Amino acid sequence: MLSHVLEQGVLVIKVYGGTRIDGRATLFAKIGDLIHAYKPTPVVIVLDDSAVGRMMLSVVVRAHRMCTSLGVLMSVASHSAPLRRQLEASVGTDTKQLVIHARADVAISAAAFAAAV
Repeated sequence: MLSHVLEQGVLVIKVYGGTRIDGRATLFAKIGDLIHAYKPTPVVIVLDDSAVGRMMLSVVVRAHRMCTSLGVLMSVASHSAPLRRQLEASVGTDTKQLVIHARADVAISAAAFAAAV
């Protein structure tokens, strides 16, 4: 499940629950549509603890690559330390570093500040 809101001038996309391999393309398409609709607004993807999984990592990494190619600032927030470590390992060196936060409010404030500078 997916929801979104504009908060402090930042597009906040919240992902609840995991995704299976057959739902990965649909989830990425929905996230991609939101990113395109709101660009150049910075994006924070907030992952619920139940959203942890390899398929979700794949979706987030693809979204990050899309944002990088569009010149859109993107970060991720998750309470899950294992997920944050997996995300750090999954982001290739060919793209800008993905900023990963433990708290959504910090991620949103940081993105809003970075966009204002």
